[in-house]
Amino acid sequence: MAALLAKCLVISLSAVLLSLLCGRGASAMGLPPPPATVNFSIAVQGMVWCKGCKYSGYNAPMDASPLQGAAVELRCSHGPRRTKLVQGVTWQGGYFLIESSQLTSFTIDECKVYATASHSPLCDQPVPENPGAGKGLTLKFERFDKRADGLQALYSAGNFFFQPEYPNKCY
Repeated sequence: MAALLAKCLVISLSAVLLSLLCGRGASAMGLPPPPATVNFSIAVQGMVWCKGCKYSGYNAPMDASPLQGAAVELRCSHGPRRTKLVQGVTWQGGYFLIESSQLTSFTIDECKVYATASHSPLCDQPVPENPGAGKGLTLKFERFDKRADGLQALYSAGNFFFQPEYPNKCY
């Protein structure tokens, strides 16, 4: 009978200890509280250029100028029915940054960036030999950034190029 009472006492103490460790009582016992849920997002950066034109910000080694107002999009696909798309636009220096917290369930291999249109009538034709022309560019991981609202993974897509309809005619 004493052995049975001892087993019941051990089981009861184990249940109390377990409830303290798993519940809010863990920090009262000097143990750290369980980690909070981490907010996670991704960001993709890149550049869009006007090839062959010497506009503001011209880069001689690339023979290109930054293209403001170009439309870019990040497409992530997992099978034919599960596709997400986030759009962006290049800023004054041709730079774009697309941010989203809705794409974290996709892998890096399931996402590509596309430069879909140039809003400059002077430089609106995709460069055919551009690696991203029509196929999109793959993402390259850069780093994790701590943000006030969580953690963000930063990726780079690289450079996209447009050119004038008639090469060497930069009006």
